[in-house]
Amino acid sequence: MSTQDSHRGPSGSQEPVGDLVQRASQQLTELVRGEMRLAQAEMKEKGKRYGKGGGLFGGAGLVGFLTAQALVATAIAALAVPLPVWAAALIVTAVLGVITAVLALTGKKEVSQAAPSAPEQTIDSVKADVAEIKESAQR
Repeated sequence: MSTQDSHRGPSGSQEPVGDLVQRASQQLTELVRGEMRLAQAEMKEKGKRYGKGGGLFGGAGLVGFLTAQALVATAIAALAVPLPVWAAALIVTAVLGVITAVLALTGKKEVSQAAPSAPEQTIDSVKADVAEIKESAQR
């Protein structure tokens, strides 16, 4: 097979290299656009599922909150058998207050350990990469 034979088109006629490159570029563009449309359709479907799942989680959170309220009422009612109702409610309120304080302090500690909000390791890595590129460019 000669060099000329390797540049023959579908009909056997010889095509200039520029035409081959242009056609390959067009085909690559069409391929990328098709893949982008496929990715867009896939992400749209996933977005719908995430939205539906998020709504269901929200509903579960609401029902869980109502369940917790019913449990608090049950605890008050149980303590109201041997104690006056006001004392039972005060005890349950105090226990919930202690739990709230512990959770708030633990949350504050976690947030303060997360500060600053900038991704420090990534920034340091990028700075090292820039320094390496500058050093390579000077050689």
